[in-house]
Amino acid sequence: MTGKSAVIATDLSTASETMIESNTGLGCLGRIGVGRIHLVTVVPSNVHTGMPGMRFRARRERALAGYRATVEEAGFEVETHVVRGTPHRRINGIAGTVGADLILVGSRGKSPLENRVIGSTARNLARTTAVPLLVDRIERRVDDPEPVRRHLFRRTLYATDFSENAERAADAFEYLRHATEEVTLVHVDSPKERLDGSGVDPEAELESTADRLREWGLTTRIDVRQGDPAEEILAAERDHDPSTLLVGSRGRSRLRRLLLGSVSDTVVARAAGNVLLVPPPRST
Repeated sequence: MTGKSAVIATDLSTASETMIESNTGLGCLGRIGVGRIHLVTVVPSNVHTGMPGMRFRARRERALAGYRATVEEAGFEVETHVVRGTPHRRINGIAGTVGADLILVGSRGKSPLENRVIGSTARNLARTTAVPLLVDRIERRVDDPEPVRRHLFRRTLYATDFSENAERAADAFEYLRHATEEVTLVHVDSPKERLDGSGVDPEAELESTADRLREWGLTTRIDVRQGDPAEEILAAERDHDPSTLLVGSRGRSRLRRLLLGSVSDTVVARAAGNVLLVPPPRST
């Protein structure tokens, strides 16, 4: 089988098991053209390099073998990787080495800690990834959790500020359309934009994108809002209940991973459902 390749990062937790064993989720990956999957788990650097650490690595390899059988049964080519180091750095490194088109990581949904909604690895990946990152939301129940949204891309909400990288995120519909039925296009007209006097007609811009999506047979609506961009995007998610929220990361600074107040960081952290984050090209 040929096609796109995806890295699925797992810590072998119940959330990761749920993400990998979701036949619906794997089917969605197949429909967007993914043919090869790399299952990656990272042994933390603080695990001792002696015998206990080696046994820990062996347990991970056995667990990955079980996951591999599940994914192969779903029709994918599979490679497994057990590596040692800082999780988000090693996951990014493997994604670069294998030329991955997508990184997928599970998240246990919302927690009482507002700024620690998705966990350190997923959050660090969101700030540093060089390829699109899909955060797959999993229920927080202790026993037998389920994906928050079973169909990854059936209903997609695309948030745009008409920046270059937001437009790059929209290009994802070239492959998402094969797993998507409904799209909501959202723009937030912020006070700062009105002061800039850019002269952009948001409804006209969104309609232009909507026309292209409708040509592909996708049911499409537009939603123009005013206020704080991050808060309004999250409000739009509550109103439209999408399967996945698609956003671009501006990446205007070399220290993009440190921009904790950025719109994309807030959306990735606080969204109720799945988030597909499209980063800027590495050169930026």
